[in-house]
Amino acid sequence: MSKKIFPIILIIVGILIIVQGTRREDSVVGMADSVGTSVANTWDGEARQPEHIWYYVGGGVLILAGLFGSVRRKAS
Repeated sequence: MSKKIFPIILIIVGILIIVQGTRREDSVVGMADSVGTSVANTWDGEARQPEHIWYYVGGGVLILAGLFGSVRRKAS
């Protein structure tokens, strides 16, 4: 059971980070960030992402790491 605690913690932290990203996206700051990024991308053609996208990516990576850690078996 103790080997499953760390993957469970990773999954929980990943979910919390995704929730924080959703809150940021729905906030005034997130909306302004999305508009600013859109204008900047149109202006010079570079590929930029709003900050809440990185919350989603980080949370997803943590959830995948937790899932991988929970199903991984030790070699005998």
